[in-house]
Amino acid sequence: MVTLYNRHEKTVSGVPKEGADKLRHPEKAHKPDNPVGRKPAWIRVKAPGSPEYLKTKKIMQEHKLTTVCEEAACPNVGECWEQRHATMMIMGDTCTRACAFCNVKTGVPVALPRNEPENVAIAVEKLNLRHVVITSVDRDDLEDGGAEHFANTIRAIRARTPGTTIEILTPDFQRKDGALEVVVAAKPDVFNHNIETVPSNYLKIRPGARYYHSLRLLERVKELDPTIFTKSGLMVGLGETRNEVLQLMDDLRCANVDFLTIGQYLQPTRKHAAVQDYVTPEEFEAYARMARSKGFLLVSSTPLTRSSYHADEDFDKLREARAAKLAGSL
Repeated sequence: MVTLYNRHEKTVSGVPKEGADKLRHPEKAHKPDNPVGRKPAWIRVKAPGSPEYLKTKKIMQEHKLTTVCEEAACPNVGECWEQRHATMMIMGDTCTRACAFCNVKTGVPVALPRNEPENVAIAVEKLNLRHVVITSVDRDDLEDGGAEHFANTIRAIRARTPGTTIEILTPDFQRKDGALEVVVAAKPDVFNHNIETVPSNYLKIRPGARYYHSLRLLERVKELDPTIFTKSGLMVGLGETRNEVLQLMDDLRCANVDFLTIGQYLQPTRKHAAVQDYVTPEEFEAYARMARSKGFLLVSSTPLTRSSYHADEDFDKLREARAAKLAGSL
């Protein structure tokens, strides 16, 4: 169970640490508790702690980098970090929104760290990554939503490790004219923006976002640069119906999205949205079959699937699937 309070230690050498007693989610503190039920056996994972996991953690700490793996309490952190795969979260650790599902800290963020793009690039080089995933908090306080910072990070990685393929997982840049164009012009290999849930859930689960804006963002990426792979993710277990999930798949295909991920929603704290049901592995496989039949190049649908889970392997599969599709159309 993840605590509602800041995950950092309260003291450093006996001295109170600044911000240690601040709530991670002050906007949720007044809400009634939602009970957290026992997880089924198929989504339990081993606690992290292997030597390679600790090496990856050390590199992140040395360069003062934030990872969504830790901030969002990802259940796959042990497996991924053991393989030296980490999803780096730029623009700080504080989000300007307050989604009901997310464990990333909310509040007023600090100024952008100017040296962050270069620090990310150095970490990518040290980890010897052939594929990297870069995400961020929402930064509605910035004029461009952080678009230029994304672009600078992509360019810094290209300059230091030109052979590394780059996947970005972005916010929606809502109401930020020209922001998407700046990011696409930097030419990431994969542009991911998560749809997260079905439209009927948006007001209570993702109140700061708009379903059709997210769809249009993904569609616009393809219009600007058809060579960029597009990707989106869905959580299940939030009370959605099967027909709503199938309609969401159709909507994403209409936006020409290439890759769909589907995973089980897990409740971070008692103040977050409650899990309505645990979807079985058999149901996930049925969703995968339906998605593939609708024309996605690639589908990952399992209880523990997350946006960047096995992203390097999946990128290879994406390229192969596109090549096979093009060959079949000749």
